Amino acid sequence: MLTISVADQRWQDLYRAAIFEPNSQEVPKRIADAERALVVRARELFGSKEDNIEEEQALDDAMYALNALRNAWTHRRKAASVTHEYSMSQSA
Repeated sequence: MLTISVADQRWQDLYRAAIFEPNSQEVPKRIADAERALVVRARELFGSKEDNIEEEQALDDAMYALNALRNAWTHRRKAASVTHEYSMSQSA
């Protein structure tokens, strides 16, 4: 039987909240919250004597996805800024 610990569920919930956040202004905070939970859980697993390879891989995958999300969000913000500056220069 598969059991999910509270710590495991917490990082997963925060990860999903970051990935599916509809408000773009909240995305950086959601990413940071999820990353903190991922690090806490990874440290817990590091000290564990049990075999947690599947969850460790899931943590790595989640961290990679959060990094990709942050990069996409950053580039989107920069592109929006450049587009806005361009439109302002064209209307002047």
